Amino acid sequence: MTNIDPKQFADLLVQDTSKELIIVDVREQQEWDYYHLEDSLLMPMNTVPERLDEISMDQDVYIICAHGVRSERVCSYLRDRGFEKVINVDGGMAAIAYLRGFAYD
Repeated sequence: MTNIDPKQFADLLVQDTSKELIIVDVREQQEWDYYHLEDSLLMPMNTVPERLDEISMDQDVYIICAHGVRSERVCSYLRDRGFEKVINVDGGMAAIAYLRGFAYD
């Protein structure tokens, strides 16, 4: 499985946006409402099987959740279905929020 360190991911978020990042957030709606990344796609974990056609097989896709557990499972699920360019964001939104100075519980 491919993972990315939260600091590396945070750095990608602030770099030149000529290459847009594809970010799929697998948390639930209420978690998303509390704090999310601009331009990320909300796709709660339990909806992933029915929404596979919304996930690119040709570009890197960063999968994120609250702490990295659900996103790791989703990455594994997607890899089993032929998605080779999925990347789990270690530490999830909690780590990203911390790096951005936002208290995420």
